[in-house]
Amino acid sequence: MMADENKNEEAVTAETEHAVTNETPAIADTPSEAAANQDPAQGAEGQPRERGGRGGRGGNRDGGGRGRGGRDNRRNNRREEEDDGIIEKLVHINRVSKTVKGGKRFGFAALVVVGDGSGRVGFGKGKAREVPEAIQKATAAARKKMIRVPLKEGRTLHHDGNGRFGAGKVTVRTAPPGTGIIAGGPMRAVFESLGVADVVTKSVGTSNPYNMIRATFDALTDQTSPKSVAQRRGKKVADLLGRGGASEAEAEADAAAIAE
Repeated sequence: MMADENKNEEAVTAETEHAVTNETPAIADTPSEAAANQDPAQGAEGQPRERGGRGGRGGNRDGGGRGRGGRDNRRNNRREEEDDGIIEKLVHINRVSKTVKGGKRFGFAALVVVGDGSGRVGFGKGKAREVPEAIQKATAAARKKMIRVPLKEGRTLHHDGNGRFGAGKVTVRTAPPGTGIIAGGPMRAVFESLGVADVVTKSVGTSNPYNMIRATFDALTDQTSPKSVAQRRGKKVADLLGRGGASEAEAEADAAAIAE
């Protein structure tokens, strides 16, 4: 009797093991059923999902999101648009060093002249720890304080002038066509940016580029045109030009040829 019970128990155990071994996993019929049967703590490959912390936001920024990269690109595009038609000339870069405990700390100062080549010019200076940043600051400062200088026939000055700043003295003179820009150093950069094609200059005294440019701008701010003088005095341009012994017809022709 005991032998029969043992045989029956062994047969039931074998059938159970065979059934467990031959069991097949359930296959979902649709993707929605597969997603419903998937453990929420696992990813698409059955791996645990990573928590979307700051790294996720950083990935979006790298992909062109609302990070600083996008704003910097827009600023660079806007700066390129502003540079259209503006002449920029780097006149001087000065490097200074400060000795500190860990070594030497360098700084740079840039002097930049800008102009549109049609009678507007300005200068500015900027200081920074790097050269490109110093030039950028100087250019921005120069754009903010550009002045208008009247030109004769769009190529030279209307009359001679003198300028002074500190120990620097400059003289600027009008010149006939074909003379060119007879100037050196910082003064040449000013007249090239201004759009002057014929001028004769002379600098006496200091050779400091900052003082030379300031003296040059002092001479340019005193420039006037016959048109502005006639408006201020309530007269015609031909009346002013005819006092030098020229005939009325020549004065009228000269007045018509004058350009601001």
